[in-house]
This record gives sequence, C-alpha cells and structure tokens, in this order.
Amino acid sequence: MSDEKLSYTLLYVEDEDDVRENYSQYLSRYFHTIYEAQNAKEALSIYKKENPDILIIDIHLPGISGLEFLKTIREADHTTKAIMLTAHSDVETLLKATELKLTKYLVKPVSRSELKNALFLAVDEIENYTIQTNKIIKMKNDYYWDQEHKKLLCHNKEHILTNKEIELLTLLASNVNKTFSVQEIIFELWYDSDEPKESALKTLIKGLRKKLPEGSIKNIFGVGYKIEV
Repeated sequence: MSDEKLSYTLLYVEDEDDVRENYSQYLSRYFHTIYEAQNAKEALSIYKKENPDILIIDIHLPGISGLEFLKTIREADHTTKAIMLTAHSDVETLLKATELKLTKYLVKPVSRSELKNALFLAVDEIENYTIQTNKIIKMKNDYYWDQEHKKLLCHNKEHILTNKEIELLTLLASNVNKTFSVQEIIFELWYDSDEPKESALKTLIKGLRKKLPEGSIKNIFGVGYKIEV
C-alpha cells in the first residue's frame, strides 16, 4: 500500500474503550475517517448517518450482540464489508457469522497487523470485485433497491412504484457505473409502443425522482441518465 491514507471510511464497534481507542489510533495511519461506537445502538445510528464502507465489529457487545447488529444491517445491505472480532472460536458462532457475508473472522487477541491485513483485504474486495450481482443495492439516505423482488425500500418499508418506474429503476440499477443513453432507455421500455417516447421518458424520470433520494438519478448532458448510489 502507498503512504497516502485511504479515503474509505470505517466504523469500529467495540465496548472496551481502551481497546477501541488503541486500534482506532493505529488504523488512523492508514484511513482518513474512523467512526467509533461502544454498542450496537450507537453503531446503527452512525451507520445510517455516515454510510461507512467497512465495519469492524466485536461480536460480544452489551445489549444487542455484534451478530445481531450485522444481521440487521444485512437485511438490506449486502455490500458493506464486515470484519468480525470474537474471543471465541466455537464452530456454531463461526457458522452464524460466516452466513452474514464476512470479509474476515478474527479471534482475539488480534494483533495490529492481523487487523490491518483484514482491512486491506476488504479494500481489495471493494476495489477489484464488482457488486453487480448483489440482489440489493444500497442507495442514499437509507434507501435500498431490491433487484430480485423489484421493490424500493426505506427503513424496511416499501415505497410503491408504477410498472414503468420499476422497469426504469431496474435498468439503471443493472449497472450503476453506466450512463444509459436516451435511445437505450426508450428501446428497453417502449420498444413496442407508438406513444411519444422522449416526452414519456422525461415524465417518467420526473416522477421517479420524487420517490428516490435527491440526486439519485443524474442527467449526463447530451448522453442520458445514470443512477448514483
């Protein structure tokens, strides 16, 4: 890795203050932004507000466990990377944790180098592996698009879309890095229709924007539209 700090954001959830502060200080050598939480409730609030790229979670937290916290996250978010820390290596706990799409499962005591290597593995996954196959796309402001069931969710509540809005969002979300031309969108949505298509597309875009977080659909002048998450 270069000497330049990484721009990815971390959320470190650990109830032991000394341990959390020690590791956070160490990791600040490599990452610009590290959020800290001492329990799951505090962590969930930070997660919703800051949308971190990587989670570091101690499995044994007061109140809601680290497993339950990550399970809540995974109900709608399958893209944020997660590293689980635990004092135990029993098979049952390991199996429950690995079902939650972990980047790494580390048994305490964890050395600084182990944690750093796990984080760099998470960074490698973010930078070198696409997330196009994920069934749920995380959007802005705690919105999620469930590609498999064609549902727009916010705080686990469905926002109703029209059939054409579903078709448009499905197309744009099929490749979040691509700008779809007006012609491509029209062909996909109105290939068998004789209605004035460009006017219909503008109306459709306007209506869908009202149901999504501000700035979710970006107009690339002279080209077309893309979705920003």
